[in-house]
Amino acid sequence: MSGLVPQSLRADGGSTMYNRLLLLPDLRELLVADDTQAIAGFCEALHPAAVAEVLEGLEADETWRVLACCSSEQQAVIFSYFDLPDQLQLVETVPRELFSRLIEEMAPDDRVDLLERLDRERVENLLPMVAQAERRDIQRLLSFPDDSAGSIMTTEYASLPAEATVAEALEQLRQQAPDRETIYYVYVIDDGRRLRGFISLRDLILARPETRVNEIMERDVISVRVDDDQEEVAQRLARYDFIAIPVVDAQNQLVGIVTHDDAMDVAQEEADEDAYRSGAVVPLQDDYLSTSLGTLAWKRGGWLVVLLFAAVLTALALQSMRQDPQADDLKWMVLFIPLVLASGGNAGSQSATLVIRALAVSQLERRESVKVLLRELVLAGLLGGGLAVLSFLAAMGFVAVDQAAVVGITVFLVVAMGTVTGAMLPLGFQKMGLDPALMSNPLIAAVVDVVGVIIYYNVAQIVIDGG
Repeated sequence: MSGLVPQSLRADGGSTMYNRLLLLPDLRELLVADDTQAIAGFCEALHPAAVAEVLEGLEADETWRVLACCSSEQQAVIFSYFDLPDQLQLVETVPRELFSRLIEEMAPDDRVDLLERLDRERVENLLPMVAQAERRDIQRLLSFPDDSAGSIMTTEYASLPAEATVAEALEQLRQQAPDRETIYYVYVIDDGRRLRGFISLRDLILARPETRVNEIMERDVISVRVDDDQEEVAQRLARYDFIAIPVVDAQNQLVGIVTHDDAMDVAQEEADEDAYRSGAVVPLQDDYLSTSLGTLAWKRGGWLVVLLFAAVLTALALQSMRQDPQADDLKWMVLFIPLVLASGGNAGSQSATLVIRALAVSQLERRESVKVLLRELVLAGLLGGGLAVLSFLAAMGFVAVDQAAVVGITVFLVVAMGTVTGAMLPLGFQKMGLDPALMSNPLIAAVVDVVGVIIYYNVAQIVIDGG
């Protein structure tokens, strides 16, 4: 087996492409030869994530043949490294008996993520085949709202009674460790499972054996509620730089923990959602290539329809200009419509992006809305003034001075309006309990386009016609 797996891959897993190019042909040969011992050695020699990367190049039945050579625990670990769409595709081809054993061995949060994406009827048919303890745990985690702390927590945490001595605590941890996701933080609970404190494994090791846990534990526990939003949980865990954070219910009973790796997944998920929404796309559940064309069309088409109606409003504003008796005198304005509207839309999009990002990483609080408004007003003056001068000078090369002045003044007003609007609309959405990222850049630009045309026309009337 040593000849099959290079030392560099044993150390860090290598890159995905390197794994597949180098190892996949050899693995296929082992499958053809039905060398189960060598296949098992392959899975043991590599990190589970690297094994999953290689297996992604196989058909589903071949993947299960490889996993069948591993222990049930190793199967679950390797399976957890597949992307969720790949997991869903694999379980479609596996018998219920094997699937139920896999579910029993998976981490609680990982298996719930998978079961939430399966058909409800299939889950109900599967659960009776799962061991009773795991079945109760699954049903409990599935009952929590999506995007809550309860939906991403794991119930595999280490706990100790407050009255135990350090020697007794270490012995209990030895028994708990094989079935726990982490033991670096140990939570101290009473007989009613209410959270009383926590202690680190380091402190336990350094303490005298006869010392009681309640004498050295930290009593000021930072925890989250089971119904807290998962994004807030991830932010709190990152703020305090914890490995894990405890999750409690309304009675302060410890029900689980959220670990740092789950928090990283949440942060990535939320960043992806914000990126999609900033581009006026409904967030995708799966990656781009795994999403069907019909789903992509639906998720993109909805926003495009909204933006189409916004463009119709812009057309109506332009139509009102054509109906003016002096419309023929304003034909020159058409030259500068792209310049005027692009300046305001770009400024608004910049402000919206900055504010949405600041809200996402908790750099802004609701009470700071006034501070944001004042800052954006100053920026509106600086940006609008600079662009207005440049626009005036550029327009001088095409039209008369008074007409160039219309362009310059309009750019100033539209940039100022776009800057303030782009900053305040996400804050307004947040105050209404909506996701600020819904205020996408294309939508900001559409709003600025409608108002910008109206401003442009009225400035021309005031400057050229004297009101």
